[in-house]
Amino acid sequence: MSRADVTLPAPPQFPIARGSAGPAPPRRPGSIRRTTSIDSEWPDGFGRSGMMTGRARDLVTDFAGEAAELAAGAFHIRASPLRAIEEIDVTPAHPRGSHLIGVRAGGASRSALVDALGDCRGSPLFQLLDDFSGASLVAKWIWSAWADDALAPRDEGDAAARRRRMVNICTGFAEGASSLTGDGGIDAPSSVEVGSLIDPADPLGWHAMADAPGRPHARRARRIDIWRAEGVLNVDAGFQDSGSHPGGGRSAIHEYRVHAEIDEVDGCLAALQILPLALPFRECPGAAIKAARMIGQPVAAFRQSTLEFLPGTLGCTHLNDVLRSFADIPLLAKSLPDAPR
Repeated sequence: MSRADVTLPAPPQFPIARGSAGPAPPRRPGSIRRTTSIDSEWPDGFGRSGMMTGRARDLVTDFAGEAAELAAGAFHIRASPLRAIEEIDVTPAHPRGSHLIGVRAGGASRSALVDALGDCRGSPLFQLLDDFSGASLVAKWIWSAWADDALAPRDEGDAAARRRRMVNICTGFAEGASSLTGDGGIDAPSSVEVGSLIDPADPLGWHAMADAPGRPHARRARRIDIWRAEGVLNVDAGFQDSGSHPGGGRSAIHEYRVHAEIDEVDGCLAALQILPLALPFRECPGAAIKAARMIGQPVAAFRQSTLEFLPGTLGCTHLNDVLRSFADIPLLAKSLPDAPR
């Protein structure tokens, strides 16, 4: 019997994840917070090149509650409809930043990033550029809120080609999933209304993020809090892909909250809890269960090992990106303030 003759069981389904953690939690004394955001807009309209603005900041909060910036980074990228970098400007300036021009988002862009700016690994700028691939993949989703047919396939051949590209790319698009319709297409994703990530009581909790009312706008936002407690590094991370609506407000297609503990002696992941808050399909929350495969692995190697342990239908493309960002935690932890004596 050939593989083509085997009918695979449908992946397990869960209740649709339609929640949000709301604003960032208060910063803890004795902690470091990294926040990143990538904002995407299309000045020339759908189907044309998009402008992406990345911002990132590392902020340390001492045990007296005083905050100081450790590092910051930013980029401006013009990306083609096929997600290739047409123009790029990075801050801090880097002599090889222009080497990324012509690189298309995906595995190739991450390899090119290491080749060109590998000496920046661990910095806010490197994290932003590592996230270009995932952010550019998701951003166009928001056009479905502005034009009913913006993301519709042009014809049956286009629909079939999209389906072929997506089948088994992740848990949510596993063969037999509800995301893949019986007529050979892809179902419309679920989303949820969300508010601001910034807590008015803690305006320093996020770096400055510009709103874009009245036009299509997508944002990938990430937060990582790190502190020491009970002999381990504690991590509280939040992640959200959201976008604007014509009538105002925002909706999110992806949102996770992740809690972890890292053994500071050997640098390995000791505990992991993942809360799927907003996800597009019923199968998507299953990736949170499979992510436990990362326990026991060295966190500093997560940018590579996540791809090895959670490939294809074992992972969620966007949850994998959350875990990849943990690779910088051991380096960030070196700047944690010392506890008062």
